Amino acid sequence: MSRINTNVSSMLAQRNLGNQNVGLNKSLQRLSTGLRINRGADDPAGLIASENLRSETAAINSAITNAERAEQVMNVAEGGLQEVSNLLVELQSLVSSTANEAGVSSEEKEANQLQIDSILQTIDRIANATEFQGEKLLNGNFDYQTSGADIGSELSDVKVNAAKLSSDGSSMTVNVEVATAATTGSIAIRGNKDGATAGDLDNDGNSFTVEVTGDEGTQQFTFADGTAMSDVQDAINTFADELGVSASLSGDYARVDSKTFGSDSFVRVRVLNDGGTGGNLIGASDDGAGGYAFAGAGESQDAGSDATVLINGTQATTDGLTARVSNAGLDVAVTLDATTGNVAAGTFTFDIDGGGANFNLAPDVSLASKVSLGLETVTTGNLGSNSAGFLSDLKSGGAANVKNGDLGQAQSVIDDAIKQVSSLRGRLGAFQKNVVGSTISSLGVALENTAAAESQIRDTDFAAETAALTRGQILQQAAIQSLSLANSGPQAVLSLLG
Repeated sequence: MSRINTNVSSMLAQRNLGNQNVGLNKSLQRLSTGLRINRGADDPAGLIASENLRSETAAINSAITNAERAEQVMNVAEGGLQEVSNLLVELQSLVSSTANEAGVSSEEKEANQLQIDSILQTIDRIANATEFQGEKLLNGNFDYQTSGADIGSELSDVKVNAAKLSSDGSSMTVNVEVATAATTGSIAIRGNKDGATAGDLDNDGNSFTVEVTGDEGTQQFTFADGTAMSDVQDAINTFADELGVSASLSGDYARVDSKTFGSDSFVRVRVLNDGGTGGNLIGASDDGAGGYAFAGAGESQDAGSDATVLINGTQATTDGLTARVSNAGLDVAVTLDATTGNVAAGTFTFDIDGGGANFNLAPDVSLASKVSLGLETVTTGNLGSNSAGFLSDLKSGGAANVKNGDLGQAQSVIDDAIKQVSSLRGRLGAFQKNVVGSTISSLGVALENTAAAESQIRDTDFAAETAALTRGQILQQAAIQSLSLANSGPQAVLSLLG
């Protein structure tokens, strides 16, 4: 080198030393923070992807927390319902023991009624006291509100188990279309064995013994020749509750129908003794014109049929007069009124205006992520049914009190209440197991995979980074040594001046 004003070698060594210092500092930062990306300049695209994945991870964590909170709410509600269920069983025992009239004194009846009053008060208290963070769960706060349903006329009952309602507060309209009406089992007993019009039983002077069987039991009846069909009707109706059938006059027939509708309901009439006349006195199988086919058989049985119902265009699952549709957006059950609602081609409409317990069990906030569940009111004024009555009827002075009321009605009311509470507990259990439990498991897997993807992008690979640190340290030392040599090089020019 023969020039001393510009030391190009030193400049080159300085530049390389600066680069090595930058690389070494970056390695030290990555090792000390554990992150490969500490600022946007480290990896702009990677930073964007990493921040998006971090946001998703936070949302998934919140969804898991929401699901766990939902399970805790259900646990509190289930605890209250379990105690109500125990009290209903105790009510059943008190009503059954009081029904033993000959062995129960009036004082015992009064004591039982006092216990019943106390139990009913406790049920109401539990319904109003079961709460989660101040939100009451069993008093109707989370039941669905409906409007437009003609309860007691077209529809005898409407139960909304779940409905996804829009967040803008708009109602959901439910359309119920009856394609075919439900029927009862029906058999006719006619007055004349030869089919001639006759108002009285005409069996050629012979008595007529039949066995009538319904959903509830069996009873035999013997009618003398000449018995009026109205008397045949009255005799069968005497045992209507025990048999589960009802009799009525239909022209010259005594018509025997099952009390309930649907394919599970039936009535059977069997001839035990016709006096040897072999007459065609019983008939079943509607002949298509509203009449009966009398085939001369010794036994006839007829079952009812379930209604065919569409709810919002979806084929409903039916049981007699009750139809239910259950899908992701709507779970509703309606019961048709036996007279005005059970009509082929009938159309009924009602609106779901709000209510329900809503939980967001997915990372994003949307209608698809929302899960809704209705919690019915379990007070004594709501447990029971429109047909049999409600638990409040068992109170002192009520129509079904055990002191001087209808014990049969009391038992029917309690049976309906037990089924109602059991059904609600079953729905809560299914929600916890199949919705909340599965959601937590699914979100847990999603959280693991999302966190792993974010870690792959953003976290430091310590094995690679320590190797880079060692290399940087060596190169830094070499650059310093090179700079020292470059700085001492111009001093050789002084020897030319000597």
